[in-house]
Amino acid sequence: MSLSSPMVLVICLATVATVHVGVRAQGGPARPWNIAHRGAAAYAPENTIPAFLLAAEQGAGFVEFDLQRTKDGALVCLHDFTLERTTDVERLFPDRARPATEAGKEPQWWLEDFTLQEVKRLDAGAWFDPKFAGTRIPTFRETIRALKGRSGLFIELKGPERYQGIEAMMLEELRAEGLDQPGADPRAPVLIQSFTVASIERLSAMRTSLPLHVLIGAKDADVWLSRDGLARIRMFASGISPEKVTLETHSAGWREARALKLAITPWTFRASTVKGYSTVTAEMSHYLSAGGVDGVITDNPDLVPR
Repeated sequence: MSLSSPMVLVICLATVATVHVGVRAQGGPARPWNIAHRGAAAYAPENTIPAFLLAAEQGAGFVEFDLQRTKDGALVCLHDFTLERTTDVERLFPDRARPATEAGKEPQWWLEDFTLQEVKRLDAGAWFDPKFAGTRIPTFRETIRALKGRSGLFIELKGPERYQGIEAMMLEELRAEGLDQPGADPRAPVLIQSFTVASIERLSAMRTSLPLHVLIGAKDADVWLSRDGLARIRMFASGISPEKVTLETHSAGWREARALKLAITPWTFRASTVKGYSTVTAEMSHYLSAGGVDGVITDNPDLVPR
């Protein structure tokens, strides 16, 4: 069946209508959105409750975090597929690493090899600063309860192709906390994003009315920031989260996204790596004006232009 067939067209239009009803109902913080990347990651260990709460204190309208699944099926917040960068897993479980698969690579401790009980033994804060020693990797439920009433949830499904059924699990936990519908709690709006387009398509097919974004890296920009790519995204999602450099390399795509009324939330703005601007605040100001974006994803939520 071709994309131009009447049946596909009807289905696509119905999907778009569903998505955009959700966006209108969502409400949430005033735009432009201040989206704290993995929490206030410049000041506290990423994807932890201290980073999330600090981001809310610094004025973030949304806290962005990564969602994955443990060996025994618990949803937890972690960016990497492996645990060694941000925890003391090597010290606690020295014999649980997988052998390196490539020459020159180090052994790695994969999240999916550990139960929640084991993950909860890990120190997820001391690597960042000794004052955060004893900080734990939070579950999704703990994260929801910490942020509810303080900030919105900007959820990234990380590598969902590794975790069959994670979309349904996430929606069920949101339902249990009363956040599976747009506008259910104006103080805790929810938005879901992923680099895995098939996962966002699955969520749309599951008839969620929560806003959905497709994450777009520079290497995939030719595909997704093309007219055809954005038209496809528009069928099942309400926005895009593009790598910020694509404003310069694919400015026509950004204009097309605005014309299609897709929300645009670029990443990642960091005071530690800002180039070509006097400050990260100046950089974000440029994107908010020239890019016409709906929000910025940043490690420094306290430095977002007011």
